[in-house]
Amino acid sequence: MKNSKKYVKQYFEPQGVTMDWVKKSAIDKPPVWCSVDLRDGNQALIIPMSLEEKLEFFKLLCYVGFKEIEIGFPAASETEYEFCRKLIEENLIPDDVTIQVLTQSREHIIAKTFEALKGAKNAIVHLYNSTSVAQRQQVFRREKKEIIDIAVFGAKLCKEYREKAEGKITFEYSPESFTGTEPEFAAEICNAVLDIWQPTENDKAIINLPVTVSHSMPHVYANQVEYMCKNLKNRENVIISLHPHNDRGCAVADSEMGLLAGGDRIEGTLFGNGERTGNVDIITLALNMFSQGVDPQLDFSDLPAITKVYERVTRMKVSERQPYSGSLVFAAFSGSHQDAIAKGMKYRVEKNSNTWTVPYLPIDPADVGRVYEADVIRINSQSGKGGIGYILETQFNLVLPPKMREVFGYHVKSISDHAHKELSPQEVYEIFMNDFVNLRDKLRIVNATYEDVDADTVRGKIIVEYQGKNVQTDVVGNGRLDCVSSAIKQVIGKDFVLETYVQHALEGKSTASAASYISIVADGKTYWGTGIHSDIMTSSVRALVSAVNRML
Repeated sequence: MKNSKKYVKQYFEPQGVTMDWVKKSAIDKPPVWCSVDLRDGNQALIIPMSLEEKLEFFKLLCYVGFKEIEIGFPAASETEYEFCRKLIEENLIPDDVTIQVLTQSREHIIAKTFEALKGAKNAIVHLYNSTSVAQRQQVFRREKKEIIDIAVFGAKLCKEYREKAEGKITFEYSPESFTGTEPEFAAEICNAVLDIWQPTENDKAIINLPVTVSHSMPHVYANQVEYMCKNLKNRENVIISLHPHNDRGCAVADSEMGLLAGGDRIEGTLFGNGERTGNVDIITLALNMFSQGVDPQLDFSDLPAITKVYERVTRMKVSERQPYSGSLVFAAFSGSHQDAIAKGMKYRVEKNSNTWTVPYLPIDPADVGRVYEADVIRINSQSGKGGIGYILETQFNLVLPPKMREVFGYHVKSISDHAHKELSPQEVYEIFMNDFVNLRDKLRIVNATYEDVDADTVRGKIIVEYQGKNVQTDVVGNGRLDCVSSAIKQVIGKDFVLETYVQHALEGKSTASAASYISIVADGKTYWGTGIHSDIMTSSVRALVSAVNRML
């Protein structure tokens, strides 16, 4: 590509870090979660949520289990202010939930913010100002000391207003554009704010380290977090919060590595909504932990319902490939994948296993409210016999013999390929019923009576309809099915060998209690048929007749 030389490194690699966090292989406990859907997420929407929509979303976040929720920027607009007041005045905030509000380091904005919080039992006042080289030089055109003065001014004002406020108010400070700030300066300005707030064990302060714009690989951000953890004053009384954006597609990795490097808290959104490429997706982060055996302390057991609310109130669309949440993320179209999943599911049943190790599925779809039959095995021209057989078995109680699964699998794939579309389970079932079950279009048994000659011999009088004519036959065989086979051979004038005969009960069926599967071989080719009937013998005869009809 042209013009690559105009891009330069805009991040700073901290000095003196040990990268001990690299030795950790996993996150062993959930962070403090803070949803910023109603502020950072809302401000990025083409049409911001109405007050009623924000209220519905707030209730959803409480249902999921968030204990800290940033509800907006009350001084920015009347809608934001009214929403804050409505939550407080109508007592809509659960006692164990803390609301968070954003404010710039300006006196009238801080005053309006504390006015909006009047009567709140628990709140976080989130103060911020930009600190990056680009912001200092291009936007504010101020020196470092002047930027520190802005932060200190706001920190002092917040402290003064808190002394007059009701309820418990926690302070949070963000050096906005942290990842474009020299680590030494980021520590200096945060420490200047902490000197004002003087956090204690019972009154901790939050220092938020936002990836306002993603400039580097995730390990660089983690090293920046490690540097801050080691250079902040009063660290034991400071909560390190991470707020990654996704410009480089690294927000999840930034968050996970940042937590390993010392982060305590995550600010993010459901499905990663937010400015530009969005914030970190808390659902992905939480379920990544869940897949490693860690309870994230958030309830995503009904992701489809959460997705519906989100899409309706934000007017955004969750991508089909969004991790864990997308409609296709558990779907297997590939034949080999389908076969492995089906066998993995069967293995769990056989072993009565309580652990999840099914191939291709990182978590059990049922744990997030997904349905195996509708979401996992999907049928198109790429599908295989395993997946197609799995659909018939799990949804329609039809257990096809292995070789018949293969034949039917190719048959279904061909239909899907020519139609250029995915086939639903019901469509697969209808194809099977129409093309393999109880066939009688070319030949059928009109009537049959049997007489036992001895223990090993049966005589049959069988009327066969073929080419529009009824033909009566008298045959002898080693059983009823053998008699029918002989009668058919006489009538059609063609020999075949009955190769496979399998049958099973059909559970859950009121009018059909048995299924029979038969294959015949003629001229080196194999033909399959299925019979379904309440009488097992009748189902066997129908299976044979179906196989013959497929041959004819």
